[in-house]
Amino acid sequence: MSNSSQSNAPENQPPREYPRTPRRTPMACQFCRGRKLKCDGLRPSCSNCNRRGYPCNYIPVNAPQS
Repeated sequence: MSNSSQSNAPENQPPREYPRTPRRTPMACQFCRGRKLKCDGLRPSCSNCNRRGYPCNYIPVNAPQS
């Protein structure tokens, strides 16, 4: 029995050409920023703040000028 005809990938999915990169959130809320958590950026309250019952507020950060 030869393994040359079998592949490890599922038949209904094409092989990945590159690794998936996570989507970046444009702005993290103050709680997630302070705790260095991954913020999903949902408004008016992100999932982390919603789960903990904290007020979720977003403060824009000025981009550094070069």
